Amino acid sequence: MASAPPAASLPPSELALALSGVTLALGGRPVLGGIDLVVRQGQFVALVGASGAGKSSLLRLINRMLAPDAGTVAVHGADVAGLDAMNLRRGIGYAVQGGGLFPHWTVADNIAAVPWLLGWPKPKRMERAAELMAMLELPPHLAQRFPGELSGGQASRVGLARALAVSPRLLLLDEPFGALDPETRDELGDRLLALHRAQGLTTVMVTHDLADALLRADLMVVLDGGRVVACGPPAEVAADPHPAVQNLVATPLAQARALAGMGK
Repeated sequence: MASAPPAASLPPSELALALSGVTLALGGRPVLGGIDLVVRQGQFVALVGASGAGKSSLLRLINRMLAPDAGTVAVHGADVAGLDAMNLRRGIGYAVQGGGLFPHWTVADNIAAVPWLLGWPKPKRMERAAELMAMLELPPHLAQRFPGELSGGQASRVGLARALAVSPRLLLLDEPFGALDPETRDELGDRLLALHRAQGLTTVMVTHDLADALLRADLMVVLDGGRVVACGPPAEVAADPHPAVQNLVATPLAQARALAGMGK
């Protein structure tokens, strides 16, 4: 099994995220068991696995929406258990499938939600919203629209803009483009990668799309039954013989072969 370097082998300045011996049960059901994971500053991490593997729960542990039953979760060298949850989340951007937008707030107000919570004055909030809309190629006239008036791609862009509103160092994304058509998903994936690089972010993205991991990630982590079964550069992980990995690889390969056959 490919693996990441141990946290102790990295200088503190290079360490963005470290999980050690993390276990979690919800409603008496084991969700995560013995998770060890190290993420370097600036890495783009793709977290993949079958439904129910524990991917979303892992993200929620990082930003303290959940607490582990055992083990430690450290962000930039600090154990999150000893941090104020609100202060921790100010340095973490978080986006989910469909954007997770407030339906009765305008696009601009959705983007500026966290600055509003932090007490930013309205002119500063609206200036930041406009800046992020331009960054994510959202037309200015959408600022006063409501989420129900947006396309799926536009809503996903707004959700990503909101996650970036207070310039986080760490970005957590839970299937942010999962409900989109392949062309829009690919376009937004490329835009996300460009932002990740330009802003020096550390990004951890849950995705069911293996192409996201193979084309964009520096580190691919495969979860199966609440455990890390493969971790490393995507091309190496894709060749791992573990059944959970090969099951993930088999689906897009089968689709590609079927499409190739249709073209004959």
